[in-house]
Amino acid sequence: MQAQKPVARFRAGQVSCALWENEITVGGKPQVVLRATVDRRYKDRQGVWKTSQSFSRNEIPFAIYVLQKAFESMVSKPDEQDAPEVVEEERVI
Repeated sequence: MQAQKPVARFRAGQVSCALWENEITVGGKPQVVLRATVDRRYKDRQGVWKTSQSFSRNEIPFAIYVLQKAFESMVSKPDEQDAPEVVEEERVI
C-alpha cells in the first residue's frame, strides 16, 4: 500500500501543518473532506531529527499561523482537492 501524501503543507519556523484528503460516507454516499495535522521538527541530543505534537509558548503562535493558512486554503480552494498527488509547501515565516 502506497503512503498517502498531503495535498498541501504550510510551515513557520519548525512548525508545519499538512492537509490530508479523507474519504467519509455521508448519507450512504462517499465524500472527500480535508483534515489538518500539526507538528514540529527538532533535533534530539544526538542530532537526530524527531517530530512532536507538543509546542512551547514561543511555538504556539507559529502553530496558530499555519493552522490559519490551512483553514484559508480549505475554504478558498475547495475545487483543488481533486489533485492529491500535487504537494506544494508554502513557507510562511
